[in-house]
Amino acid sequence: MNATERAQIARGGGFLIEDASPQAIYTPEDFSDAHTEMAQDATAFMEREIFPHTEAIEARQEGLIAQLLKKAGKAGLLAINIPRAYDGLGRDLITSLLVTEKISLQPSFHVAYAVHNSIGTLPLVYFGTEAQKRKYLPRLASGEMIGAFALTERGSGSDALSATTHARLSEDGKYYILNGEKMWIGNADCADLFTVFAQVDGIKFTAFLVEGNSAGLSTGNELTKMGIRGVSNRPVCFENVKVPVENVLGEIGRGHLIAFNILNVGRLRLSAGCAGTAKSILKTAVTYAKKREQFGKPIAEFGLIQHKIGEMATRIYVGESMVYRAAGDMSRLLNAEPNIKGLEEYAIECSILKVAGSEILDYVADEGVQVFGGYGFSEEYPMARSYRDARINRIFEGTNEINRLFIPTMLMRRMQQGRLPIDALRFDGDSQIAGCKKTALYLCQKAAARFGDGLVDQQEILGYISDIIIEIYAIESAMLRTQKLIERVGEKGAQVAIDMTQTYTNDALPRIQFAAQQAFAAIRPDDADTLPPLQYSPIDTVLLRRRIARQIIVLEEYKIP
Repeated sequence: MNATERAQIARGGGFLIEDASPQAIYTPEDFSDAHTEMAQDATAFMEREIFPHTEAIEARQEGLIAQLLKKAGKAGLLAINIPRAYDGLGRDLITSLLVTEKISLQPSFHVAYAVHNSIGTLPLVYFGTEAQKRKYLPRLASGEMIGAFALTERGSGSDALSATTHARLSEDGKYYILNGEKMWIGNADCADLFTVFAQVDGIKFTAFLVEGNSAGLSTGNELTKMGIRGVSNRPVCFENVKVPVENVLGEIGRGHLIAFNILNVGRLRLSAGCAGTAKSILKTAVTYAKKREQFGKPIAEFGLIQHKIGEMATRIYVGESMVYRAAGDMSRLLNAEPNIKGLEEYAIECSILKVAGSEILDYVADEGVQVFGGYGFSEEYPMARSYRDARINRIFEGTNEINRLFIPTMLMRRMQQGRLPIDALRFDGDSQIAGCKKTALYLCQKAAARFGDGLVDQQEILGYISDIIIEIYAIESAMLRTQKLIERVGEKGAQVAIDMTQTYTNDALPRIQFAAQQAFAAIRPDDADTLPPLQYSPIDTVLLRRRIARQIIVLEEYKIP
């Protein structure tokens, strides 16, 4: 890739120091026919093979998930991001996210699918040797083998590098002897290939490909969970498991590169799944609200129910705008550099999406229960399960707290390295979003100056700054998408998108101001310093939410023209 081509690709985290044009971002309105055809195939598969078995899935019928994953393999849904050279489809990242949206409508199956298709397969795609790829990828693509990812331990949840599972080289140099235990491992009951992380000689964090039938590998009892009850989660134990040296994945002592970068993609895919699930919940809630009558009319006609519907739809619009903006940027870089650089560059955006997507889904699920009222609290109706299933997403792929700490920390590190040169800002200094960016950068600078290396211990301050950065990315992504939509269909055709963008921005600006004030007070800079004020005037979001809700109610689903 030459310098001109590289300059056309947005830098990770660059949204905070420079403007983007509507034409430069990817949006759901840019899906190609190939994208929508694959999404339709996924929808047909779910309707034919998955939805009829929902109750059996949730009851964890023995062997069912494995059977369904194998059917997904026959349908080509496990081969999407595996290169054609290894019997895959070689499709792009956008395709995989759009399919993920459709698969997410049965959350338990979705988790099993994601474990296999993302964190269970992509380590091999990006870090495997040629021999490893030829041996395993065709079988993962077809569903002959089911993949899993074994990172978490009892004492090291988000602190992955403190793992105690260890490995030592055998005396004959042919094997690594693996000992230890992993926790909460998805697909543990049916996995044929685990990507396992262990400390070689106690200090070198390393990834291994471990076959499920290896002597000494065993699984514990199923863990009883609040939600996603249909997918297996078990401890996986390793007792003197012999792993051939040729099954070391990547380099000895470099396992962190695999773990962290694969989790970046996992966070992106999780956010797409959250968007798909949220759309389904909204549709269910609207259908119910149109049928449920109180005081002589459907509750969908009540103002406070319309407020909920309008806000649910608004947050979904913003969330998916963020997802596909980041996915478009990542796709461009992966197409040019199909290696670790393309995964690491957008680590900040992936953490932003993980936090925002999971919290949007939590909001939508909670309000979905409220629309159903007492019936929402009953397991006989769908909202109770949706509410339970949604909650795990704030814990998966690194807790939201860990991701919140990562966002500003990584941004400041890149600024110090010169990767994000804040002395050469390139954004409109007069716009509302520019004012928010200036506030975020100001707080980053003041916090770094005040605490230095000790800033890592000021988690509350980092959390406030992170919330500001997340809101900036959310507002700007929605604005850019809406501007692009206006150019395509005109203001009248894009009216619902305009209403959603204005509504979200109206509510986000005071949130940014509050977080900035809290962070500023905690930083306690010099008396001469003052917090740059944000200029905004409230608008009539009552009217806007009513208009949004009415369109959603008529369509009976989330849909943007």
